[in-house]
Amino acid sequence: MPAAQSDDRAAKEPFCLSTTTSTSPITGGWIAIAMLLRPQGRRGELLAEPLTDLAEVFAKGRTVHMAGTTLEPTVGEASRVLEDCWTPTGRNAGRLVMKLSGCESINDAEALAGRRVLIPADEMPQLDADTFFVSDLVGCSFFDGDEQLGTIVDLEFPVGSDGRRLDDAAQLLVVEIPGEDEPVLVPFIRAWLDRVDVAARRVTMHLPEGLVSGEEIGDEEGSKDTEHDDAV
Repeated sequence: MPAAQSDDRAAKEPFCLSTTTSTSPITGGWIAIAMLLRPQGRRGELLAEPLTDLAEVFAKGRTVHMAGTTLEPTVGEASRVLEDCWTPTGRNAGRLVMKLSGCESINDAEALAGRRVLIPADEMPQLDADTFFVSDLVGCSFFDGDEQLGTIVDLEFPVGSDGRRLDDAAQLLVVEIPGEDEPVLVPFIRAWLDRVDVAARRVTMHLPEGLVSGEEIGDEEGSKDTEHDDAV
C-alpha cells in the first residue's frame, strides 16, 4: 500500500475500520458479530451489543450459532435463524434488538443473555480498500519508519457528548511503548500510514516529528472524549 497523499484534507481523513472483538477471517474460523445482553420485549427479543459495524451480517434469515466465552459454537446446541433485527432509539441507541428462532418468550431470552452470536468467518463480507479488522491491528508491532516503537494494544474511538462515535474523527491506535508509563495514542490517518502488513503483524507509519516524544498525542482528535473497543 503506497503512502497516502499528504495534503491537509488527507491528513485529517481517518481510516474507516471494521470493528470486531473476535478474530478476523485470516486468523480464525468464526466471527462473533454480537453479544446478547438481556430481554428486550415479550416475544423473545434480545438487546445486543454489535461487535462489528458491517451491517450486512445482520440480514434477516441469516443462520447464526451460539457460543459462550469461546469463539466456537457450543457443542450440541442447534443453530438459529435471525428472524429480525433493528436499531433501537433512546438510551439503547447504537445497540441492536435481535429476534432469534426458538426464542419466543422472556424466559427464553433470559437463557440466552450473555451468549455470543457467531457466523463462519468465510461468510463475512469482503472489506473495502483501506479497511481493516480491529483484531488484525491489535497485537501488531508499531513502527515509525524503520524504528520499532512498541505494540498496538487497543483502539479508541472518539465520541461526542452523547456517547456516540464521531464518524469524521480519526480512530486512535493505543501503542504500548517500552519504558513509558502510559500507552500513547496515535491517530490512524491515511497521510501518515505507510503500510499495514497483517501477515507480518506490523503497522508502519511516518509520524510528524515530536508526536510521540513528550507531546500530547492526538491533540486535534484526542481532545474529544473516546470510547474503547474491547478488541483484545
